[in-house]
Order: sequence, then structure tokens, then C-alpha cells
Amino acid sequence: MLFSRDIAPRCAYCRHGAALNAAEVACVKRGVVSSGASCASFLYDPTKRVPERPAPERVSAFRENDFAL
Repeated sequence: MLFSRDIAPRCAYCRHGAALNAAEVACVKRGVVSSGASCASFLYDPTKRVPERPAPERVSAFRENDFAL
């Protein structure tokens, strides 16, 4: 979920950071850090986080009578 409370803190989607590239973030508090790092000043910014795509459903698991009324 995008607004779930159990999101692990990462500098990649912290309000204090700005992405330099895929691996580094420029943090106001700590300078240039890894995008996977975090600190006590973490503030979640949902606009910076790209959620994982859900796994596709397997169509082969369905049978003909699953769609019958």
C-alpha cells in the first residue's frame, strides 16, 4: 500500500532528500548518502516512493467454470 504505516525508512523517499541518481541521495541533514540509508530525521514523502508492482495473476490457474454463472 502506498500510505501503509509499516514502510521501512529509506533516504530514497524522505522529505529531506533529493535524488542525485538511482543509488545516491542529497540529504539536507547528512549530505550525500546511499538511497537505502536512513536516519532518525526520516520524514516520509509519499510522492517520492514508487510502490512495487503487484504480481500478475496466473490466467492458467482459472478453469472454464470459474467464469460461468
